[in-house]
Amino acid sequence: MIEECLVVEFRVTGDGCPLADASATVDAPIDAAPPLARTDGNTLLRFSTPDPAVGDVLDDDDRIRYLHRTVGDDGCTFRCLSKERCVVHRLIDRGLLVESIRYRDGTERHVGAVVGQAVLQDVLETAGETVGVQLVRLTPLGEDDDAPVVSRWNLTAGQAEALETAYEMGYFEVPRRNDAAAVADALGVSKSAFLERLRRAEATLLQRALE
Repeated sequence: MIEECLVVEFRVTGDGCPLADASATVDAPIDAAPPLARTDGNTLLRFSTPDPAVGDVLDDDDRIRYLHRTVGDDGCTFRCLSKERCVVHRLIDRGLLVESIRYRDGTERHVGAVVGQAVLQDVLETAGETVGVQLVRLTPLGEDDDAPVVSRWNLTAGQAEALETAYEMGYFEVPRRNDAAAVADALGVSKSAFLERLRRAEATLLQRALE
């Protein structure tokens, strides 16, 4: 049994992936589950976004077929078939176990794991041969890395993004570097929508902490 497992994070630009292009066109984040490859070369995708306009963009993209949308309190979840083979598929082929993918402003963030040095070498060599792929993080897998933050704390994608963006923009600092209106603008949502997501996220985290 191989005991060594590493968490890796890649930043990808210029991929030309349909979801990356849509995130740039609409200026909205997209959180995607690991893609599922079919034997015919097509890929099944499942992803969520707070902006329904992403669906309109993808509906006009010839690379996307069978697009389906469900609407929830924090945005939309889509399922579709993609005819485009992107960078993430090359990394998966070499052994990357993808945990999460985020698309924003045309840039991709792939977070996953690799088991053993041999697989790591293959993944890094493939990334090095691919234009626009940058290794951001490489750390041993810890106990807290067994599940993404969203699933580990039962946060929705919208709540997790609101919490993360607020923290990065100094909303929780004293004094605050940015107010609720500024964070909401960065998220592309109304101030009331941001505050509601933040309150729900804080309530969930506090409940888990008190338990």
